[in-house]
Amino acid sequence: MNDVVNDKDLLNGRRFVMVSSTASSVDPVDPTRFEYEESGGVIWGSYAGDTVIHGHFVGTRDADRIELSYVHLLKNGQRAGGQSSSRIETLADGGLRLVEEFQFAGDDATHVSVCAEIR
Repeated sequence: MNDVVNDKDLLNGRRFVMVSSTASSVDPVDPTRFEYEESGGVIWGSYAGDTVIHGHFVGTRDADRIELSYVHLLKNGQRAGGQSSSRIETLADGGLRLVEEFQFAGDDATHVSVCAEIR
């Protein structure tokens, strides 16, 4: 495991952009952007873009694993929420990538998304 994932507040202040998702197409002009905060392994943040007007998440990080619950309001007026489990990958340039498996509440299907750090 890379030492960077042992950083106590690794994700604090980092921003990510969604680059792919099996749940929907990613708008290349206005992809979903995520802002992370972390303190001692507790994670929270917000996101917006693409089909999402406003979203929030909260969870925990243990080394290179993130466990989150999320909820958001879509541009069509519907709400969505669920849970996710992500793996943090460190890229050669020192940036981070998040590979996330997620499920919407009430849906048994597992989706996968990839987010890249905005550098």
